[in-house]
Amino acid sequence: MRIGMLSWESLYSIKVGGVAPHVSELSEALARLGHEVHIFTRRGDFESYDKINGVHYQRVDTDSYGDILTQMNRMFDGLYDRFIEVQKLFGKFDVVHLHDLHPVTALSRINREFGLPYVLTMHSTEWGRNGNHFGHGISQEISHREWLGCYEATVVIVTTRRMQDELMWIYTLPEKKIRIIPNGIVMGKMRKGLDAGRVKEKYGIHPMAPMVLFCGRMSIQKGPDLLVEAVPRVLAKRSDARFVFMGEGGMRPECERRARELGVADACRFLGYTTSSEKEELVNACDLMCIPSRNEPFGVVVLEAWDACKPVVATEAVSIIKNFEDGLLAYIQPESIAWCINRLLSNPEEMMKLARAGCSRIDAEFSWDHIAERTEEVYKQILEKGRL
Repeated sequence: MRIGMLSWESLYSIKVGGVAPHVSELSEALARLGHEVHIFTRRGDFESYDKINGVHYQRVDTDSYGDILTQMNRMFDGLYDRFIEVQKLFGKFDVVHLHDLHPVTALSRINREFGLPYVLTMHSTEWGRNGNHFGHGISQEISHREWLGCYEATVVIVTTRRMQDELMWIYTLPEKKIRIIPNGIVMGKMRKGLDAGRVKEKYGIHPMAPMVLFCGRMSIQKGPDLLVEAVPRVLAKRSDARFVFMGEGGMRPECERRARELGVADACRFLGYTTSSEKEELVNACDLMCIPSRNEPFGVVVLEAWDACKPVVATEAVSIIKNFEDGLLAYIQPESIAWCINRLLSNPEEMMKLARAGCSRIDAEFSWDHIAERTEEVYKQILEKGRL
């Protein structure tokens, strides 16, 4: 099949968050199955065309002026024009696969003009990004575009049943239109051999002190404020514990201020944006990963922790964890998060057991080759349906 992937981001263009590795690594796995895959995305600092790991990258020029809707509207024209050009050069596409809302208007026009079936993977919703609330103004238009994409898509893919339930509730999407296919990771991608003590020392942390790592956007959805509120309760049991917050976002100043108010600023490190190499170092050096999300469509950071053989404490919003089997799930409350962290820090054997159990699930459930085969089956189903 000739497959067109449309995405706001990828590993080899502009990388924003977890959608980037999903798009690139799924495309590479589909290419290994013998398909011709073209990723249509923003250009960033790359050339307008590349072929990387068997995948064609078709990049368009964009800019960052205006709000996100203005940026998306400009991107729409570039993606549409590039799609027409590529189809003339390479031949007609069999299926188009859209990731999240950003290219929805471009794909709607492509669908109307060429009648191509399209698949939409919803990685998150505006409702979830707002902390399980509907927004106003620009947020309402974003929600409308998400609904439009779900309405016009032949099939909508989600990564968890929780995300399926969310779409069925907020956009009245019928269950028969949804397929659940998990996110994935390249096994061994995160795990690195290093001296954890030396990494801790770089951030002013004693080599033997337990380090709890938060990795994600500093937003209400990801709940960094809940972890900050949990810090005093952990320090009451382990005064040497240290907390590293890796990521940028609107809640960072608020979290820093709250840490000072609680008198725990010395135990917290707010790093802001970090490079990929810094992230790998911190994931491998930490003693446990904490995901205090209020809403979590999947939680690829869980896979990254498991790949590095690290234990995970998350909230009940993270549905891929089996509680007390491969991680601990807390209520979406600081007291519960602190209880789980304290339990693991006082029990190294349980930490190791949970980490190994999570690591063992990577190859069995979350390899990109398995995920690509399931995605390929969705493509075949919609193409067969179109021929009937």
